[in-house]
Amino acid sequence: MAALVTWWTLDIAELAPGARPDAARAIGADLLRRLEEPHRRYHTTRHLVEVFWALEDLEQAGEITAAQGAITRLAGWFHDAVYDPRATGGENELLSAELASRDLAGLGVRPGDVAAVRALVLATQSHALTRGGPAAAFHDADLWILSAPPDRYAEYTAQVREEYAAVPDEAFRAGRAAILRPFLERTSIYATGTARERWEERARANVTDELDVLTAR
Repeated sequence: MAALVTWWTLDIAELAPGARPDAARAIGADLLRRLEEPHRRYHTTRHLVEVFWALEDLEQAGEITAAQGAITRLAGWFHDAVYDPRATGGENELLSAELASRDLAGLGVRPGDVAAVRALVLATQSHALTRGGPAAAFHDADLWILSAPPDRYAEYTAQVREEYAAVPDEAFRAGRAAILRPFLERTSIYATGTARERWEERARANVTDELDVLTAR
């Protein structure tokens, strides 16, 4: 938790040097509170930390600059800020993007940077592949979990099922399979060269194994 607060404080100081410290702290605290909501199992602070670790790997590999890293980390904070498993039609992503726009503008983040964060948050609705830069890096970091070691991947799938506990098994299996299958059907799961080199093989194996379980009769 302390590391997350440090990331937040440093990134806001860089992107909004005139922000009032009390306002920055209040927004950071609100985001942490949201990530600790009781209905969440996967979309928590742990997911955010894993996104940040993945972004750090991609920055060190030269996929994004340090300045772009700050933008993508702010997108990480906001991309699941509103999370209701019952929502449909991208409502979570839209409300999260609107929250990001309001809070970041209120802190004095430059309009271009606010727009960049908003676009990254909205892009998580489709996870469409994009070429290079922050969009590609954020796409890959958010999907790092697909390439997680087997134990963590099994834990992740169990956490997702818990978040959708209200959905009957058959409907969940069909819906989850419909989300996963397109990842295997496209040329690559990941957008950056670094992620394709380091994570692609394991991600395809994990997703294939999960689909086999979901579709078993």
